[in-house]
Amino acid sequence: MFDATLKDRELSFQSAPGTTMFLHWLVGMVYVFYFASFILLLREVLRPGVLWFLRNLNDPDFNPVQEMIHLPIYRHLRRFILSVIVFGSIVLLMLWLPIRIIKSLLPNFLPYNVMLYSDAPVSELSLELLLLQVVLPALLEQGHTRQWLKGLVRAWTVTAGYLLDLHSYLLGDQEENENSANQQVNNNQHARNNNAIPVVGEGLHAAHQAILQQGGPVGFQPYRRPLNFPLRIFLLIVFMCITLLIASLICLTLPVFAGRWLMSFWTGTAKIHELYTAACGLYVCWLTIRAVTVLVAWMPQGRRVIFQKVKEWSLMIMKTLIVAVLLAGVVPLLLGLLFELVIVAPLRVPLDQTPLFYPWQDWALGVLHAKIIAAITLMGPQWWLKTVIEQVYANGIRNIDLHYIIRKLAAPVISVLLLSLCVPYVIASGVVPLLGVTAEMQNLVHRRIYPFLLMVVVLMGILSFQVRQFKRLYEHIKNDKYLVGQRLVNYERKSGKQGASSPLPQSTQE
Repeated sequence: MFDATLKDRELSFQSAPGTTMFLHWLVGMVYVFYFASFILLLREVLRPGVLWFLRNLNDPDFNPVQEMIHLPIYRHLRRFILSVIVFGSIVLLMLWLPIRIIKSLLPNFLPYNVMLYSDAPVSELSLELLLLQVVLPALLEQGHTRQWLKGLVRAWTVTAGYLLDLHSYLLGDQEENENSANQQVNNNQHARNNNAIPVVGEGLHAAHQAILQQGGPVGFQPYRRPLNFPLRIFLLIVFMCITLLIASLICLTLPVFAGRWLMSFWTGTAKIHELYTAACGLYVCWLTIRAVTVLVAWMPQGRRVIFQKVKEWSLMIMKTLIVAVLLAGVVPLLLGLLFELVIVAPLRVPLDQTPLFYPWQDWALGVLHAKIIAAITLMGPQWWLKTVIEQVYANGIRNIDLHYIIRKLAAPVISVLLLSLCVPYVIASGVVPLLGVTAEMQNLVHRRIYPFLLMVVVLMGILSFQVRQFKRLYEHIKNDKYLVGQRLVNYERKSGKQGASSPLPQSTQE
């Protein structure tokens, strides 16, 4: 896939063992995580008991740390060997075999271009972090993607079940379950009509059982066993392997091919990192499927409704683009430039050299910094920025309020960032030369004023926090020593003035 041999892997490990081990561990952890997520999705579709050989992570009785302590070593070795066999078989089936097929059918398609080192001023690693932390999670966290995948799995399961007569084994007897559920509802209604006063104990017991079973069916559900059952299971496994192979071929070729074709209009014949082409093609495929599903859902409503929906969505897209330009374009650029001036340039560039700034790289790093700051803000105490972000997130894209976002979020944040960038520059370039200092001093002030002002702001924040803490301590000591008592007084609008003018028999604190 990457035109790398075992000798190249050995050389990379010898040159940077820590980085090589971390990258391989990271890839393995991502693979195991998404494999476990797919297994959880399968459990939502299949009959309880089909995946009996895999542990259910949602089982409340599953405690891996306790099992790791109490189970003997040979049990752990057996599970480890079973995990290696399962994961290794999936890797061979969905990576090694599709790559061999692609090399034989499309010899010029592989290898992927994943060169990390380049002479270009833009850092490839920063853009890779941007794609891995922002772009791909935004696609994978979409609810539509999970519903589409779940629908495909259900359709495949129903098709395989009816072709191999394993519908009862894979999905269970739904008709019998529905009939028994309807009969249970009728019995409950009958009992409710016969008993005018419900029994409290039975109601609590039923509620308790409902709470325990709200996570879905657990355990084993019986099924109907057809003739030649082992042969049908073998054919099911073969059908599943063929499906996984075809799905892997599509995922390895279609997004990269679409991304290369689209980026060829912009970059020509230059080689681009395949992470960018794959992300571009993946988003294009996702948007195409999303547009087709939306149009299919709108078709039965008529042409007039379709035009109305297109008009509403066009307006929503325009608002979203304006918000994206402000919050995902201007704010990260200013934040990345400020971080470059405050942290990176004083540490990396000597005073006798001129720092160079690359807006694209500053924007990419600013996106990561904005994401981290937003996450810390949402986890912190309640203040105006957290309230505004929560309100914007609660409104969503469909109910986006452009005036509220610009007035409450974009304008204050951009104003603070612009002041943080402009005020030190005006002081260093406009005020300091009027004082008659030397050129070396002007250069020193110009290069060190940003971290100096950051240190001043941090110290002022620490002092303000300490002053508030000392005030709280002073109030606590004063109340503890001199406070006689506290009285709870009802608020009465009419008699408020009379109550305020009447003397109190003792010192109170309201």
